[in-house]
Amino acid sequence: MADLMRRLSGEQCLTYAYILLYIALSSGQIFFNKWVLSSKEINFPYPLGLTLLHMVFSSVLCFVLTKVLKIMKVEEGMTTEIYTTSVIPIGAMFAMTLWLGNTAYLYISVAFAQMLKAIMPVAVFILGVAAGLEVMSCRMLLIMSVISFGVLVASYGEINISWIGVVYQMGGVVGEALRLIFMEILVKRKGLKLNPISVMYYVSPCSALCLLVPWIFLEKPKMDEEGTWNFKPLILTLNSLCTFALNLSVFLVISHTSALTIRVAGVVKDWVVVLLSALLFADTKLTIINLFGYGIAIAGVAAYNNHKLKRETFRGTPDDSLHSQSVPLASPSTSDA
Repeated sequence: MADLMRRLSGEQCLTYAYILLYIALSSGQIFFNKWVLSSKEINFPYPLGLTLLHMVFSSVLCFVLTKVLKIMKVEEGMTTEIYTTSVIPIGAMFAMTLWLGNTAYLYISVAFAQMLKAIMPVAVFILGVAAGLEVMSCRMLLIMSVISFGVLVASYGEINISWIGVVYQMGGVVGEALRLIFMEILVKRKGLKLNPISVMYYVSPCSALCLLVPWIFLEKPKMDEEGTWNFKPLILTLNSLCTFALNLSVFLVISHTSALTIRVAGVVKDWVVVLLSALLFADTKLTIINLFGYGIAIAGVAAYNNHKLKRETFRGTPDDSLHSQSVPLASPSTSDA
């Protein structure tokens, strides 16, 4: 019995360590991206280029880990039809999410961007209803109204609001919502469930190609003109490595806990980002209205997560499939790349 208790205690400690690692990496990656894009010392205000670098780095590292070193396994079942109809749209939406989300950091504070991202369940629900994946109900309508009201209050309390940044962030939210819808279609209609490493293995190259084209036309000429090719490779490599480590931490948390745990951890991470950004960045000025509105929105998000988990438990479908837990801004922007 004593050995069993020690073993359980050890497993619990390991689980808590993974959760703390996820919160630290997820929060740290957002701050790291903001610093790289905004710092005059780094001199790399190119969100497209940064996101493209993340995806190329992730593609190469996933290939090395799964095909060369064979430390991790890529789930089987991928076909050409599934790749063209599901993975490519997911990759395109992922690229859009990261691009627009990272660009928003050039115009608005990290805290305000995080508050705006609380509207995500509303976008996912509306698009889900349109795609036939969700059903409108009075309960869900109330939850969506609470979230929307909270985000509106938080926005009203923002002192230095940039509507350009708001548009970029909302574009990133729509892209992420579409990505989650495509992921749900991939799981529910195509019957394919992939772990986070498999998703990154398939999606990262596609996202990199989707980012390469606009980068060539929008940012490469500016980089050539301003001679910004003399960036610090060590900083950008470390930034890309942190993004990949974040995605790996999601895999570890999901493997050792549950969907509810990572969702709760995500809420904790959101508050950590909002509060710490006020200390780390001069452009973050939090007000009581900001925090009050964000608190309302987070309460709505918690109710939404609880409703989803209860419904999926009732249906008997595990919620640790990647359509709900895939790559986080790491998502390098938010997102939880």
